[in-house]
Amino acid sequence: MTPLDQLLLLSALTVVVPLFTGNRRITGPLATLLYTGQGLLLLRMAGLGYGSETPVSSAVSLQVLGLELHWRFDALSWFFALITIGAGLLSSWFASGEWAQRYRDSGSSLRLFHAALALNVFTMLVLLASGELLSLFIGWELVSWASFLMMSLGSNTALRYAMRYVTYAFAGAMAVLMGLVLVYTRTGSFEFQAFRDAVPSMDADTVWLLFGLFAAGFGVKMALLPFHLWQAKAYAETPGPGAAFLGAISSRMGLFAMIVVLVQIIGVARLVELPVPFTFLSGRDLLAWVAVFTIIFPTFTALRQHDARRLLAWHGIGQGGYMLLGILIADDLGSAGGLMHVFNHATYQAVLFMSVTAVIHRTGTSDLNKLGGLVARMPLSFLAMLIGIIGLAGLPPMNGFVSKWLVYRALILEGSPLLFLGAVIGTLGTILSVYKLIHNTFLGQLRLEHVDIEEAPSSMLWPMMILSTVVFVTGYFPGLVLDWIASVQAAVGLPVLAHHLGGVHIDKGGLDMIWVVSVLLAGFGVGALVFLSGNRSKRVHQLDNYAGGHFLTADTRYQYSDNFYPGLMHLIGPWYRKSFRWLEGGFVSTVDTVSQLMQGLYRHTHPAFYLLAVVVFALSWVMGGD
Repeated sequence: MTPLDQLLLLSALTVVVPLFTGNRRITGPLATLLYTGQGLLLLRMAGLGYGSETPVSSAVSLQVLGLELHWRFDALSWFFALITIGAGLLSSWFASGEWAQRYRDSGSSLRLFHAALALNVFTMLVLLASGELLSLFIGWELVSWASFLMMSLGSNTALRYAMRYVTYAFAGAMAVLMGLVLVYTRTGSFEFQAFRDAVPSMDADTVWLLFGLFAAGFGVKMALLPFHLWQAKAYAETPGPGAAFLGAISSRMGLFAMIVVLVQIIGVARLVELPVPFTFLSGRDLLAWVAVFTIIFPTFTALRQHDARRLLAWHGIGQGGYMLLGILIADDLGSAGGLMHVFNHATYQAVLFMSVTAVIHRTGTSDLNKLGGLVARMPLSFLAMLIGIIGLAGLPPMNGFVSKWLVYRALILEGSPLLFLGAVIGTLGTILSVYKLIHNTFLGQLRLEHVDIEEAPSSMLWPMMILSTVVFVTGYFPGLVLDWIASVQAAVGLPVLAHHLGGVHIDKGGLDMIWVVSVLLAGFGVGALVFLSGNRSKRVHQLDNYAGGHFLTADTRYQYSDNFYPGLMHLIGPWYRKSFRWLEGGFVSTVDTVSQLMQGLYRHTHPAFYLLAVVVFALSWVMGGD
């Protein structure tokens, strides 16, 4: 049994154990222990060189209709698996204490929650270990249904939003399946190498069709525009620790599949050669602009949200655009930035969802218009959110700054000023919306109904503090992550970034975060000394204040939280309603029309006649293609 088999077996065991332990309190800690074992196995694989130098194969293979299914781990698989298992471990830990007790007391099944979380981890590992296109598709479908199970465990409306996700996922899966059929008709195989060898001899129309099918199919899971409307509401209604897990890594499975098929097999160089009719763009340029629009539109949509969970879910969509944009640049800087952003986003997005869940646990609401001043009661949760939003905004000293800097620098050196401008606009929107998040939640006036609340329990604080530490440490010493990224770049066939512990050295300027963060911390230290040595005002109660000669009372609200950024919202509202909503409405109408058509054909007196006609047409097309 290879290390990969041991990892998959232990992951499958983690799915089964909660089903037997039931709703007892031991379920969460036991699942956390099993995730720890998975992490140790993964680190052992790295210590043996698996995933960096030599891919490790599974001893298990299956024959399906004469086709062999097999699985293996390379550096790309290992990197995504590290994030997946880490997110599962900390989410399980977070769900092991008071949260689990309240979740169980609400009538929900704690056993089903932990089984669903473990099932998501297992199916993602199966997908990441894909050895050819058919096992990739099987893993893809397993991940989709596991995600659906997790999403459906939330509130009363969760199932409706989960069904919306299934509709999108089904359409994406059909696009991927059509791509696989086309590959098989051209190569007679589902093997990665056979597909890669056949690409140079394929005509432009075939490559365009494959590019469109795979980009659209995988883009649904990644929530790329215009296939993004399912994610925000679905993640927002998922139980808190589950939302932290899905927000951290689930949508990145779409990016993983894109890297495998579009970058590793078809190749970015071939995409550059594909002209977009009636434009000066190539196929790669087209997808890069989709990534930029995915950065901008969802980010500014997040500004409109009054629910903290939806605000974060919309940002999760936008951050995926940075990842794809960096990878499509396909040089050492850009691809390193895109891959590093996968890791960075998983860390700060998870801690943000956890901090919001902690606030909900104590206050019972995630409505930003009903919160405020919680820093006085939940200082550690505030610290976790502060570190998370700095990372999300891409500001030093957190890790999000490093990955965004690499992408920005690559765009500048490549000579893509418009793409660079679009990415920067997205960052500005992020800064505006994350300020709204932390201001309305923790700053300003504490509401009377929240005066007696306490800090989040230790079972929630420990995962948040660990993730916050990772966000800071990997921002201070980005070389720790760039070591993994270099192995991934080599495995995928991308230029490897020369780096050091503090960052990168390049001919036209570099980045050393050890100096940047040290100077920044020194500045804060000087400011603290000046403050402590100066004449400070006395500390007073928040209501010991007055405005315009009128003293404030406990029932007077003076915190500006409702209708945040009204001028900007007035500008955003029209294009939001007129663009996003008609896209989704048109998609739903199309699905409904096709469903009614299929229903009518099925109920016809001679449905077999139509089925025969479709089969004959399909066979004729395939034979004609050969």
